[in-house]
Amino acid sequence: MRAVLRRIALTDFRSYEHAALTLSGAPVFLFGPNGAGKTNLLEAVSLLAPGRGLRNAAIAEIGRRLPGEAAGRAWAVAVEVEAPDGITRIGVGTETAGAARRAVRIEGEPVAPARLSDHLRLVWLTPQQDRLFLEGASERRRFFDRLAFAAEPEHAVAAGAYERALRERLRLLTDGPADPAWLAALEAQAAQAGAAVAAARARTLAALQAEIDGRGERPFPLADLALSGPFEQMAAAGDGLAQIEARLGAALAGARERDAAAGRSLVGPQRTDLLVTHRQKQRPAAECSTGEQKAMILNLVLAQASRLSRAKSSPNPILLLDEVAAHLDQFRRAALFDEIEALGLQAFLTGTDEALFDDLKGRAEGVRVDAGTLVILDNPALDQA
Repeated sequence: MRAVLRRIALTDFRSYEHAALTLSGAPVFLFGPNGAGKTNLLEAVSLLAPGRGLRNAAIAEIGRRLPGEAAGRAWAVAVEVEAPDGITRIGVGTETAGAARRAVRIEGEPVAPARLSDHLRLVWLTPQQDRLFLEGASERRRFFDRLAFAAEPEHAVAAGAYERALRERLRLLTDGPADPAWLAALEAQAAQAGAAVAAARARTLAALQAEIDGRGERPFPLADLALSGPFEQMAAAGDGLAQIEARLGAALAGARERDAAAGRSLVGPQRTDLLVTHRQKQRPAAECSTGEQKAMILNLVLAQASRLSRAKSSPNPILLLDEVAAHLDQFRRAALFDEIEALGLQAFLTGTDEALFDDLKGRAEGVRVDAGTLVILDNPALDQA
């Protein structure tokens, strides 16, 4: 189901006092100097998905703040999403300055953030992810879970439930009272949610690997994927949720003393790592060149976008690619633009130099961003869209 953003309006969001864009549904490239607000616009769009957006920022940090103001102002992002069944109006934001939680409204009615996935699926890549293979496992888990969320929004619910149960269990182990019955109840909750997390990750990995294998040769290196966690490996081997849940519950119960001493949970899906190997070179991604690493990460994102673009009953993904074009050579940059067009997806790309997007001109909308203002370039090719 193709879904595109037709209008975006920002109020007191980061560097924007007021700004609005009316769009055709084609890809969009945003260019302008550093600090102009390009990434801020992408972040605004990313907050139309469950979670904390592409910067993983606290909600209270997002509102525009003038010198001398102690807290960020109440902020809002309002969009119109066009799908085959018509236009849906969605708004996210805060109602008071410095609020810690965002409100979500669909057609004016308050809803839970999870409902956003009924209308939009977002996949993004940022410069912070360029070092994905060199950072710790937590960054790779977060990246991979975001890919899983885009395909299965309920994965976010299970992951949240798992993390909450683990936090409460650890609090009892470290601060007391370590009541065995209470711990057993929390471990049962964690095991149930953790089994669902492991199974969703295994499904996502299998689907991504199949997509990569089926795409054949591309200008981006092919990758072989694996997950290090035993519970994800159980799911990949065909074990059911009940089996995974039983093993995880037993592992948590058996690790109480160690976890209490360590001050952290030492077993479970929160320890899993994403393992990526450059297929042609048969080398771990971390040992490949910087350019190869970036190209492999981009290929993972494109593979997920390609997979989701074929979904009939859920929205197609919208791609947010921050400063990606600048890190590709001209050949790969052109290939990226061609692939986005071939997938028929709406994508938002940023860069400081307008010339980076020369190969997109005539088939995308260009937006000049400067000091919190947005100016759409005249683009006659889109007048026929």
